[in-house]
Amino acid sequence: MTAPVTASKVTVLAGGVGAARYLSGLTAVVPPGDVTAIVNTGDDLVLHGLHISPDLDTVTYTLAGAINPETGWGLAGETWSAMEALERYGGETWFRLGDRDLATHMYRTHRLGEGADLATVTAEIARGWGLELRILPMTCDPVATRLTVAGEGEIAFQDYFVRRRHAVPVSGVRFAGVDLAVPGPGVLDAIDDAGTVVIAPSNPIVSIGPVLAVPGVRDRLAARRRSVVAVSPIVAGAALKGPADRLMTELGQDASVVGVARLYRDVAGTLVVDDADGHLAPAVEAEGVRCVVAPTVMSSPEAAAALARVTLR
Repeated sequence: MTAPVTASKVTVLAGGVGAARYLSGLTAVVPPGDVTAIVNTGDDLVLHGLHISPDLDTVTYTLAGAINPETGWGLAGETWSAMEALERYGGETWFRLGDRDLATHMYRTHRLGEGADLATVTAEIARGWGLELRILPMTCDPVATRLTVAGEGEIAFQDYFVRRRHAVPVSGVRFAGVDLAVPGPGVLDAIDDAGTVVIAPSNPIVSIGPVLAVPGVRDRLAARRRSVVAVSPIVAGAALKGPADRLMTELGQDASVVGVARLYRDVAGTLVVDDADGHLAPAVEAEGVRCVVAPTVMSSPEAAAALARVTLR
């Protein structure tokens, strides 16, 4: 078991699987009560009448030790009776929801229907899993990530990511509703009060992008960028999971740690890159971002904890 280290409060901007693994490592070296995760909700959707928050749930299940280790999403030991019954009727089953996972979405939808906001419901779900860290939605207002696909126009994020397995080229990304959104309760305070803010190794376009687009968030980070540390999700020119590298290329960005530095240089003073990209450190620093070279592939809990220690230094 890894012994905690002395550290001030840490706030993490988070997407899905990569952020969840990083947070798992972070809470092994920092008391979980000192950690706040500000989580993307641009991926949220309503399906079967249920409000589903994939990134919030991935973070929650991972930190609770309940995540499906093979997929990085959903619950371990899940059963699929509801989906099998729905399939019999010809219902929508492309977005797979396990039987126990359904309970989370049912509870969230019921509480939202009672008038609770998403931040309150997220805190209730985290408490239900016995978590001590704070998990905050980036906003309680509806924001929807939409992607422009050639010949079709805009499609919803989950249509792109799950139904089409992110295999179609994208020419644009928009966060519908973000201009009218306000930061979720506690979000700006969590940024201001943290000793260190970390931008997790999540997709910079569709996982961190929506968080930065919420009015007020980017300005607060820019005001303290010297103590904001980003971890590159790109290693040796490729994303370890998901379409971050392809999206960056399709949108005219450099799919490398240098491209990540350009995306974050106004909000992060330091970028942590993998050993495989150490030769690009001078190019990263030419973008005005301090470069730290360290192992970033979280292949084990110990590797995730080691990466967390690097970001805290």
